[in-house]
Parts: sequence; C-alpha cells; structure tokens
Amino acid sequence: MTDTMKSGGLGRRQFLKNSGVAALGLGVTGFPSVLRAQAAPVKIGLVHPVSGFIAFSGSQCREGALMAIADINAAGGIKSLGGAQVEAVLADSQGKPEIGASEVGKMAEEGVAGIVAGYSSAISLATSQEAAKTNTPHVVDVGVSDSIMSRGLENTFRFGPGYGNIANFAVDNLNAINQASSSPAKTAMIIHEESVFGTGTANLLSERLPSIGIDVVDVIKHANPTRDFTNIVLQLKSKQPDLIIPANYYNEYVLLARTMRQQRIEAKGIYSVLGGAASNYKFVNEFPEAADLIMDCNHWFNPKSEVAMQRKTAAEAKGLIYTYEVFLAYNAVLGLVDAIERAGTTDKAAVNEALAGSNLDMSYMPYAATKMENGQNMGAAPVNTQVQNGDIEVIFPSEFASAETIFPMNG
Repeated sequence: MTDTMKSGGLGRRQFLKNSGVAALGLGVTGFPSVLRAQAAPVKIGLVHPVSGFIAFSGSQCREGALMAIADINAAGGIKSLGGAQVEAVLADSQGKPEIGASEVGKMAEEGVAGIVAGYSSAISLATSQEAAKTNTPHVVDVGVSDSIMSRGLENTFRFGPGYGNIANFAVDNLNAINQASSSPAKTAMIIHEESVFGTGTANLLSERLPSIGIDVVDVIKHANPTRDFTNIVLQLKSKQPDLIIPANYYNEYVLLARTMRQQRIEAKGIYSVLGGAASNYKFVNEFPEAADLIMDCNHWFNPKSEVAMQRKTAAEAKGLIYTYEVFLAYNAVLGLVDAIERAGTTDKAAVNEALAGSNLDMSYMPYAATKMENGQNMGAAPVNTQVQNGDIEVIFPSEFASAETIFPMNG
C-alpha cells in the first residue's frame, strides 16, 4: 500500500550545526535560508522492500531517503519552487519486482515528481521500466545490474557504480593484494544467491579471475531465502579453495559466514564483491568472530570526509546502522531534488534533462566529479574494505584508506 508523509526534520539552526551544511554543503545547490509557507509540496515516491526476505536492507534504504528529505526540508526546501517542502510517498515492494512496478504505476497517477527505488537490481529493473511509461524521473539507489542502465531509458539514473565498474575494480584490487602477499591465492569458489545480483556478479568474476591467475574451482548458486548452508560449507571443506567469494543478501551472507566459522573452514581469504553483510556494522557487531578479516569490494563513504562522518553520526543518533543502503538512498534523493531545483519545475522532461546534466559535488563519497553518461554517473567508484578489530576499515584505494590490508587471513 502506498502511503504519503511529510518528512519532518531538525530545526534549521540545529541542522546546520549538526550537518555542517553552512560550511560544507549537502551536495545540493541553492537551498534557501527561509521557508516559504505558500509553496505547494513536491512529492517524491520511495519504493523499497520493507517486508519480505530483504526487509532489513529495504528499510535501511527508506530511512536513508527520509533522512535526506528531512535535511533538505530543514535547510529550506526547494528554492526555485518558492521553498517547497519535499513530501515522501511510501510504498513496499515486498521484495517482488511486479509489486514494485505496480506501486510505481500508482505513484505516477498520484503525480509524484520523481521516484527513488528499489534496492535490489531485479526490483529496480521493474520499477524503472514502469516509470518509463509515463517518463517519470527514476533514480536507482542501490541496484547495480548494468542492464538497468543499458536499456536506453531516458528517465532512469544512477549515482552509484554498476556491476562492471565494481567487478573490474574488485578483480584489479584483489590482484594487487594477491601479488603483494608472500602466500598468494591460486583457487577460488563463488557462492551466490539466485537473482540478477548474485548471478551477474558470479558470471563477471568467473570470467575475470583466471586472468589474474586464480582458478575458479566451483560456482554454487543458492535460493532466496536459504536457511541451511551446511551442504554448501561441506563442499567448501572438501574442495579447500584459497579464496571464498560470497555474493548474497544480508541474511544469507550472515548464515553462510557463521556456518563457515562453526565448521572451521580455513582459507587464505574471504573476499566479497558487493557482500550483503561484509560491509555492515550490524554483522560486525553481532557476529564479530565470523566477520573478522573478511574483505569486501562495495559501496562505502569517504572516511576522510567531514560531511560523511557527520551524516554517519546523525544516522546513528536516530538508532540506524550506517550501511551503504542508507547513504546510497540519501544520495539518490539529493540527486533527484537537485535536478528539480535546477529545473525550476516538476515537469518530467525538464527534470530528466536536469538529471542528465548533474554535476554534484559528491566528495563525501570516494567518487570523482559527477558526470552522467546514459544516466550512469561515471565518477562513481567502490572501495575495498576489511573487518579489523571490530571495525570496518577502507584498505583500497590508498587515498581513502584507513588501514593496511591483512592477507592471508590465516597467517
């Protein structure tokens, strides 16, 4: 069911103090200093799986998007529209692409100015396709499938990196880590979930890993949800790969990692690409032994950015775990509202044109300058992280690194 709400926020003075927007900016241009009560609100649709097997991640996306809306409203709304406040229209895809698409259709009828969706690649494929029927601006928050952006939909945009970029970055950095080791990995097994995300990641890695001297000895697919990884872990124990590469959503990732720990699986490294839990404080805090020394190539913030750290503090003050879902959804809302601000209208064609010309300062992420090509931000990039001493550290690239890599993990 679709629900509409006006996202409240901090008082403006407290917001400026907490977020640093006065000195550093939110990355959105031109927000005014005074609210103008007469401006009609601008509705933005948020479609996320807040129930079902990926509800945790979907709920994190929703919260991040609502934080951005609250911050924008507290900073004065949309100046070019008379200080209009942003109003969230909420929908639950239940983790099902067809439901996500149906909710987008309802939102288009309701007259939303744009949509942010939908966490998973499969849902984002469906929601963006449905939004294209009415040319409604659609910003993908997390979904990484390259097929989302390769269909030529003029209404679809993504500020974060996609599969190809992430997989190439992951393999190149794994090669660097491996070459620097006195005991390099020579074999790997990939354990992946069955949807577009896991299958796409497994296919890309299977193609690339042999080029850096790592033989993929097996690729194992599992269903969503999966509640017992015993048989898969026994296969790992039998084949003894040097590297274990999981590509799963949060619940399955945690269960796989815990089962490996319980079965005393020994490997030189656990190296995730877009790991559902590897770069997640919830996993690290709740299961520190299972998480210890896991490496990941994933979305992450710039730990050397004051703006990024202030947003992390603000999210944690709300009781949130600062996962990539939170800040990617936050960024997606900023990008959409920035386009509306620059367009000076909610006309769909004008907003899409403004999105195509986005040049946001996203230095609070490990990104280069924002540059859109066919809706994809070419300045976006992932980083490599590793769990060390109960924290998540950036280990690559060096300009963002907060710690040195520990590899192999078994000494």
